[in-house]
Amino acid sequence: MTSFSLCILLSLVVAVYCVPLSEVTVQDEDFAESYLKKFFNLTEESGPTVRRGIGPMSKKVSEMQRFFRLQITGTLDADTMAMMKKPRCGVPDTQTARYSTFGNNLKWQKNSLTYRIENYTPDMTKSEVDDSIEKALQVWAKVTPLRFTRIYSGTADIMISFGTRDHGDYYPFDGPDGTLAHAFAPSPGIGGDAHFDDAETFTFRSNAGYVLFMVAAHEFGHSLGLSHSDDPGALMYPVYSYSNPDTFVLPRDDVNGIQSLYGPNPDKDPSVSEPKPPKTPDACDSTMVLDAVTTLRGEMLFFKDSFFWRSYPQSSTPQQSLITNFWPSAPVNIDAAYESRVSDRVLLFKDRKVWAFTGYTPVRGYPKTLTSLGLPRSVRKIDAALYDAQSRKTLFFVGNSYFSYDEARRTMDRGFPKRLDQTFSGLTNKVTAAFQYRGFTYIYSGPYIYEYNLRTGRLYRVLRNSYFLRCTNF
Repeated sequence: MTSFSLCILLSLVVAVYCVPLSEVTVQDEDFAESYLKKFFNLTEESGPTVRRGIGPMSKKVSEMQRFFRLQITGTLDADTMAMMKKPRCGVPDTQTARYSTFGNNLKWQKNSLTYRIENYTPDMTKSEVDDSIEKALQVWAKVTPLRFTRIYSGTADIMISFGTRDHGDYYPFDGPDGTLAHAFAPSPGIGGDAHFDDAETFTFRSNAGYVLFMVAAHEFGHSLGLSHSDDPGALMYPVYSYSNPDTFVLPRDDVNGIQSLYGPNPDKDPSVSEPKPPKTPDACDSTMVLDAVTTLRGEMLFFKDSFFWRSYPQSSTPQQSLITNFWPSAPVNIDAAYESRVSDRVLLFKDRKVWAFTGYTPVRGYPKTLTSLGLPRSVRKIDAALYDAQSRKTLFFVGNSYFSYDEARRTMDRGFPKRLDQTFSGLTNKVTAAFQYRGFTYIYSGPYIYEYNLRTGRLYRVLRNSYFLRCTNF
C-alpha cells in the first residue's frame, strides 16, 4: 500500500474559557474516544474507565496530554477536552520531539520538483490561487536546495486539486466545516499530492475564511516528508492557525525539520539580510523577559513575542498559544496588557495604540491612541500596566515614572506622573510587566518580580520570573 500522510485540518471552533469540568459526560467520552482513535491509535474501547484513570483509553489520554504539554492526568479534564476540540491536522500525533519526519526513505531523492494545479476553487481568483500556491512552495525552497517548477499538463511530482466528498483517493472530504485538506508523503504514484476541500471557504488574505497560503504551506510540508511538531509555534504543529502571508517567516523548528531531510539552501546570499526564523519562547528559559502579564477572568496570561501562556488556579500547567489564535486582530510583540474589572475588558498595548477585547471578542472602535486614555502625546509607548482592584485605578508605567488612570471617570489623575521610587521602594530598573494577584502587586523588571503591598508601599519579596510561569518539562 502506498505510504502516505493524510492531513485533516478541522474547522475553527469558537474559543472558550478553560473552566473545570464538573462532570465528564457520555458525549465527552464518545468525542474523546473518536479523537484518540483518529490521532493516537486507540484500538480498544474503554467506556467509562477513563474517569477512573485505568484502561487503554486512559493511557492514550496521557499520551495525548504529554504531546500537547498538558498536565498528565489520564482523565478528560477541561484542558484536555479544550485541546481536543481545537482545529487540527489528522496525522497521528505519536511523536514526542519537536519537528518530526516520516523518515529518510520518505523524502524526494531529487531537488528539482514539479507541481501542477489541476483546477481552482471559486472562492478566489485564479491569480490568487496561483500566487498562494507558489508562495507556499517558496516557503520551503528558501531554506533548502529544493526548486519547484510549474507544469500545465501531464503528471507532476505534486498534483494539486480542489474537490468535494469522494474525490478519488479513498479519503473523502466531509463537507463544510470539516476537513480542509490532505496531502501525501513522498512516494511513487499519489505521493506528494495535495487535495483541498472545495466545500470550505478559502481566502487570499482575510482571516474570515481559511487562508489558502497557510493551509497549502502546511500541506506541502507533508508533501516533502515532514510529519508533525509538538512546537505550538511551528507551521507543522497539528493545530491550524492564521498568519499574514505577507509577513510570514518559516519558524526555526520547521527550518530544522526540513533541513534534516534536504540540507540548507546552497544559493542563499549571505550578504542579503532576511528575517531570522522565529523561535518559540520557552517557559523554562530562566533569562526570558516577558512582554506583559495580566489576568483575564480568573486566568493569568503571560505574553512573549507572538505567543502567550494561559494559566488558571485549577491547573499547574500553563498552555502556550499564538496570540492570533485567540485574537486574530491583536498585535504581537506587545508592550503591555491589563484587565479592566470596570469594563470587563482586557487591553493590549503596542507603540502608540491600544486594543480592547471582551473575552476574545474585539471591542468596536479600537484600536485607539494612547492619548484617548489621557496620556500625553509625548508618551510613545508604555512599558507595563496594572489595574488596582481596591482603588479602581490603572497604573501605566513609562520609563522611570508612572501615571494613574481613573477607570470610572475615564480620566488621568492629577499629580502624575510620579517617579517609581516614590511608591515602589527598591525598584531601580525599567518595569517590563505588572499585575495584581490575591491582593499583592507584582512588578516585573527583567527576569525578576518585585512583590509589593500597594497600600503601604512595602516590598515583601524579590522572585524569579518563573514563580508564576512555571517550567513544565517532564
